[in-house]
Amino acid sequence: MAAMPRFRKDAVAVAEEKHPVDETLPPLKMFTSGLQHVAAMYAGVVAPPMIVGPAVGLSPTETAFLMGASLFTAGLATLLQTLGFWKIGAKLPFVNGVSFAGVTPMIAIGKGEGADAIPVIFGAIMVAGLLGFFAAPYFGRLVRFFPPVVTGTVITLIGVSLLPVAFNWSQGGNRTATDYGSMRNIGMAAVTLVVVLLMRKFLRGFLQQIAILLGLVVGTLIAIPLGMTDFAPIKNADLVGFPSPFHFGAPQFQVAAIISMCIVMLVCMTESTADILALGKIVGRPADARTIEGGLRADTLGSAISPLFNGFMCSAFAQNIGLVAMTKVRSRFVVAAGGGILILLGLCPMAASVIALVPLPVLGGAGIVLFGSVAASGIQTLAGAAMEKGENALIVAASLGIGLIPIAAPTFYHAFPKDLLVVLDSGISTGCVVAIALNLAFNHLGSRQGAAQTAAPEAVPAH
Repeated sequence: MAAMPRFRKDAVAVAEEKHPVDETLPPLKMFTSGLQHVAAMYAGVVAPPMIVGPAVGLSPTETAFLMGASLFTAGLATLLQTLGFWKIGAKLPFVNGVSFAGVTPMIAIGKGEGADAIPVIFGAIMVAGLLGFFAAPYFGRLVRFFPPVVTGTVITLIGVSLLPVAFNWSQGGNRTATDYGSMRNIGMAAVTLVVVLLMRKFLRGFLQQIAILLGLVVGTLIAIPLGMTDFAPIKNADLVGFPSPFHFGAPQFQVAAIISMCIVMLVCMTESTADILALGKIVGRPADARTIEGGLRADTLGSAISPLFNGFMCSAFAQNIGLVAMTKVRSRFVVAAGGGILILLGLCPMAASVIALVPLPVLGGAGIVLFGSVAASGIQTLAGAAMEKGENALIVAASLGIGLIPIAAPTFYHAFPKDLLVVLDSGISTGCVVAIALNLAFNHLGSRQGAAQTAAPEAVPAH
């Protein structure tokens, strides 16, 4: 009988032992580890608004506001994922931020809407987010229709579609400027590119993870004495500010834009599913259907409320999953601390304006690596897509070919109705639709293929 109390005490100790995912760390380590996650994702969060803002005609000050709003909403979405409530949140060390997948479709919307582009984009994102939220419980059943042959093609198209933006930045960004495409601009981009590559080669650990951010800093410092840096945005920025709801006007709802962003939402949900599966393995808590459902609800809810605070569609940031694997710090509360830091940065317009100091040629040099890494991740995903099957190779060939039309021949669809151009001018949207349709035709309808072709994607895409 004397042994019973000790047995019960041991049983209670085992029951109360926390999984590393649920552990809280000392405050200083919590903050520094969270800051490391922010540093790894910062460039990826501010890049989409930095691309979309000028593309739809926003001023540098308005673009800086958009960047701050994106940091704020990325923080909110990250808290939804890590802390969660009810059935919302994967409750894993899961970082959320603005998805690159929406950039090209949003630019396509901007071409047709002009000054009203931002309200139309926000309205489409809100509808897509809400539809995705209600579809989350059923999406797990549809994941088999998004195997690596589809996701790899789409991720590759995302990266390739963004590369022309980096090339335009490298030339100066303004095609009407007298120095557009000058040797000075392209030389500055080349210097930044070399700096980033050298840092990736010779730095280690945390510093290697933020090589792109460091490259932007070094490139900007070099550009200052050359007179290529504009300090106006930071001079006009407030130290403290709040991303006032619907700063650019009430959301507008247009069918073509909504369809385009719903396609993007499907891409984002597929990426997030792959990331949740990968992260679950890394932290030793394999993701089940409930975890995936909660993660997708957080993704889509975060996307639906982002436009309220002038933010864009949110999805998982895969580079942070690599950071978890490298550091072995598995606590979701560390990432939640990172989400809190993002919110604070979003409430400080001056912090967002600092990025606006970076000259476009410097951004172009870093963007070649940043966007190229997205395409490389897609190629890596395609490596596991059973390409030895003739049908899969055909799916990739046709989807990439059609998806590249807006890049290779921008006026290809000029005779089509304006509403259709919102979708057709986005190679990501058209490529995704073609990849899904061909995958259904070759690998599902009238045929029963092996699990390798229909399994959920497990490759980790990069943003």
